[in-house]
Formats: sequence, structure tokens, C-alpha cells
Amino acid sequence: MEESSQASREKIEQAKDKVIGAIAETMDIYGVTPAAANLYATMYFKDQMTLDEMREELEMSKPSMSTSVRKLQEIEMVKKTYTRGSRKHTYAAEKNFFRSFMVFYCQMWEREVKMNMEAVEEAQEDLINAIKDPASTPEIVADAKKYYDQLEDSKTYYRWLSDLVQSIRSGEIFEFLPKEK
Repeated sequence: MEESSQASREKIEQAKDKVIGAIAETMDIYGVTPAAANLYATMYFKDQMTLDEMREELEMSKPSMSTSVRKLQEIEMVKKTYTRGSRKHTYAAEKNFFRSFMVFYCQMWEREVKMNMEAVEEAQEDLINAIKDPASTPEIVADAKKYYDQLEDSKTYYRWLSDLVQSIRSGEIFEFLPKEK
């Protein structure tokens, strides 16, 4: 009976290891280091962990562990938790992949929209100045108008991306792409 129980326990650990490996392998999508990816994947199967438990489990240095935890907190894949009576900080992995996806990609897409729309607006001002400059030749004016229109067309994408972020944040996207029950 005990051998059978031990074999079952080993199968559970093997199953967890498969998922941990796959999660860790794909976490580069989120811009995290392999160390942070392994940490998140390991924490996924735990309720919560202290830094000491993480370090012991993954045999990582304290600075590497702290850096990994901080990065995972920044992208909201790990949260600091409170344990009554404990002086040590504990952390829990976000287990809702929908939430992880939404938080991470919305942050990235909002950053893309903000940075690129600002650059497009500034560039368009420069192009308008080139168009209005009395010293500009017809060829320069034509080029400036061409690039201005090209940049104007790019705004369609950035507005769409902004709308996508809003539909994700509001949950409206699930009306079009429902979650499986």
C-alpha cells in the first residue's frame, strides 16, 4: 500500500514538473528572466512562500531571488501576502491566467500607444512645419505630406489598440470571445 502511495505521489510530482517546465519555458513572453520564470512556475503550485522557502526550493541566491520577486510583482504575477503572526513576507502567485494576460498585455499595449502616439504627433508637427516652410521645395513638401499621411494612417492602429485595451479591462471582450465554462 505504501509503495503504491509513493508511486502516486511521484506521479503527482512529475505532473507538476511538466507544467512548471512549460510555464517557465514560455515566461519569456512576459519579459522575465529564466530565474523569475522558474520562480513563478514553482509558486503556481504553492499557496504562498517566503523568500527563504523560495531560495531553498530553487537554490537561488538572495539577490537573484529578490530581483525575481520584484519583477514578478511589477507585472502583477506575484503578490505580497499577509500572514498573521509571521514577521516574514510571504508571496503568492497569481493563478488566474486571464488576469495575468490582461494586466501584462494591457500595460504593454498602453505603453506602446502612449509612446508611439506622442512620437507620431510630434513628427506630424515637424512635417507640418516643413510643409509650411517657404524654403521647402515642391519635392520636400510632397515627401512631408506623404509621411504625414502615412503617420495619420498609423493612428488608426493605435486607436484600435487602445480600444482593445479598454475592452479587455472592462471585460467587454468576453462578449466576443467568451471564456470556456
